[in-house]
Amino acid sequence: MGKIKIPETMTVAVLNAYEGADAISIERRPVPKPGRDEVLVKVAFSPINPSDLATLKGHYGFKDPTPIVPGGEGAGEVVAAGPGFMANYFLGKKVACAGWGAGGGVWSEYVVKSVKGGVLPLKKSLSFEQGAMSIINPLTAMAFIDISKKGAHKAILLTAAASSLGKMVNNLGRKEGIQVVNIVRRDQQVELLKAQGAEIVLNSNETGFEERLHDVCYQTNTRLAFDAVAGELTNQVLNAMPQDSKVLVFSALSQQKVQVSPDQLIFENKMLDGFWLGPWMSNQNVLKIIQLWKRVQKQIPNHLKSEVRKIYPIQEVKEAIHEYTRQMTRGKILLKMS
Repeated sequence: MGKIKIPETMTVAVLNAYEGADAISIERRPVPKPGRDEVLVKVAFSPINPSDLATLKGHYGFKDPTPIVPGGEGAGEVVAAGPGFMANYFLGKKVACAGWGAGGGVWSEYVVKSVKGGVLPLKKSLSFEQGAMSIINPLTAMAFIDISKKGAHKAILLTAAASSLGKMVNNLGRKEGIQVVNIVRRDQQVELLKAQGAEIVLNSNETGFEERLHDVCYQTNTRLAFDAVAGELTNQVLNAMPQDSKVLVFSALSQQKVQVSPDQLIFENKMLDGFWLGPWMSNQNVLKIIQLWKRVQKQIPNHLKSEVRKIYPIQEVKEAIHEYTRQMTRGKILLKMS
């Protein structure tokens, strides 16, 4: 590989306060230098995810002092490496970047990442666009199916199911013989999922929703749910499922506290727990992570592919966030870094 000229400064999106998109500014900053076991990645693309929206409001699992660089994942090319065998192994390779840990978020032209979990190698045949979206949703979908299979569940429930993640869970569910009970909140989303092959789709805003949900959960023996909404919907889901059921809350799109009746926990032996991809991955052994990553890349062209709605330059990040917030189920919004 020929020596790549690295500029002295770069364009960066900076969140100055936990007040949403309008608190973001575009700045020029010095390009960082990688230390031992670190690499410098020239970022190509980064998506906007629901977790990014939560981060902008200070509602995610960490709240570092501002200013911070947001961006939960991305993809690019390693253009410089610090000391260490693994760092030099990644030099010149396409990689997916995790947005936190060493180096912070990836809404930046360049970012330094640790080779110990901060970057994952991408297949040459995989585009930077798809590579940028290869960590959060695909690995979460894989994790949901892995948890379901370990518990011998033949049916699972998913809220906010018209999302990109929902499509992936449905695709993998069909592949693995797991029935997915999908919950959405608009008729258009019902039609969208059914057109994509989903069999059971319920609109939570329709009259009689709770009764239908109860009937479906008992008919399919659905005892495991993955909830992205929280609020009252969590209670409706847990109430609809048979005894000895469990709800894993992995997001709070409603921006409301989880509501659950203690009677369900005490008298029906139902459980409420949380799911966060980072800690879940940390609890897997290295071999399992390698296998998961291989499976993700193999299936991105079909079962785990994300549809891209529009690409914005990083300088227009505020407009990109506002468009994504208005309609989050019509495909991904990507930020192009240069």
